[in-house]
Amino acid sequence: MALHSQLNQYQQRVEDKLAQRLSHNSIQASLQEAMRYSVFNGGKRVRPVLVYMVNQALGGQLEDADCVACAIEALHSYSLVHDDLPAMDDDDLRRGKPTCHIAFDHATAILAGDALQCIAFEWLSQTHPTLSTQQQLSAIKVLAHCAGDSGMVAGQAFDLANVGNTLTLDQLQQMHAHKTGALINAAIELGSLTVTKVVPQDTRDALIAYGDAIGLAFQVQDDILDVLGDTETLGKPQGSDIDANKPTYPSLLGIDGAQQKLAQLHQQAISALEPLGESAQPLRDLADFIVERRN
Repeated sequence: MALHSQLNQYQQRVEDKLAQRLSHNSIQASLQEAMRYSVFNGGKRVRPVLVYMVNQALGGQLEDADCVACAIEALHSYSLVHDDLPAMDDDDLRRGKPTCHIAFDHATAILAGDALQCIAFEWLSQTHPTLSTQQQLSAIKVLAHCAGDSGMVAGQAFDLANVGNTLTLDQLQQMHAHKTGALINAAIELGSLTVTKVVPQDTRDALIAYGDAIGLAFQVQDDILDVLGDTETLGKPQGSDIDANKPTYPSLLGIDGAQQKLAQLHQQAISALEPLGESAQPLRDLADFIVERRN
């Protein structure tokens, strides 16, 4: 199946499942409206797509991956709502639309993010017809670890603390390995937890090496697009990282150096998948998509 068709299939699948799971009402309608606004705002769904692709590469069933695909997208959406707030990145646009705190208000955005984070773990903990209790507990642990002060939140804190500072290449890489890469790797680990058979350690290691590479590649390409992209295509103000004096790969390596780094990471991702053979071809195609995307 061509990547475009497969992406559409998985994106539509997770959106349908999210719509079902977010169809309940609340005593405060604006909270639910803000949650749905933040989840259904045109995201590429890279993390749930990774969950589904890993599930399929390991011989799993898609229906066993639905709960974790929805959970990681809900948690990712919460992180974007909070990142956009004035106290953090202070962004007015997200994917070409007003950010949650602009469309609603600051308090509603904070609460919508809080609720999306909580509901992600609620979904992971619900009774599942196929996955074992141990698999569910492992999934909760993986997502919590990769999202918290050992992962995404730590990366964001480091990023905010170093606005205007000059970082070493190693510091920049560590920041993005936490801020972006941790949740990418969580998607891969979660995908491997949705299959009922035992996954060999060397296969897990290959997938994690792939995740390390594409997680960093995703951020490098984001940094490059902030310089070379345009606001209409990006869906957010072009040059916002430059204006905020944030440490980026182009600011440290120059555009040519950043593009060379991106090519190196792309090759690392492809090479990491060699032990998985043809079953990992969709993951190779996704690596191509990540480094070639324009928004």
